[in-house]
Amino acid sequence: MTIKVVFFAALREQLDCSEISIAANEVQTVADIKTKLAHKNEHWQQVFSNGALLSAINHDMVTSDNRVKADDEVAFFPPVTGG
Repeated sequence: MTIKVVFFAALREQLDCSEISIAANEVQTVADIKTKLAHKNEHWQQVFSNGALLSAINHDMVTSDNRVKADDEVAFFPPVTGG
């Protein structure tokens, strides 16, 4: 059982990765996923330590304390700026 993690916009380019799978039994919240990804390497740590990073579970915007479960799709993307 896995959780699909996808990266959008500039975040995809920064990480040179569009998606990754994580074992569902290794994480409980969006924050846990961020922590797990930050341990991948120093560059990922820098990206996932950004407090402004936005996240969604199954296309619904969420906060880091939201719980995740097997077969969820968790998306991360940079903050949107407009003008």
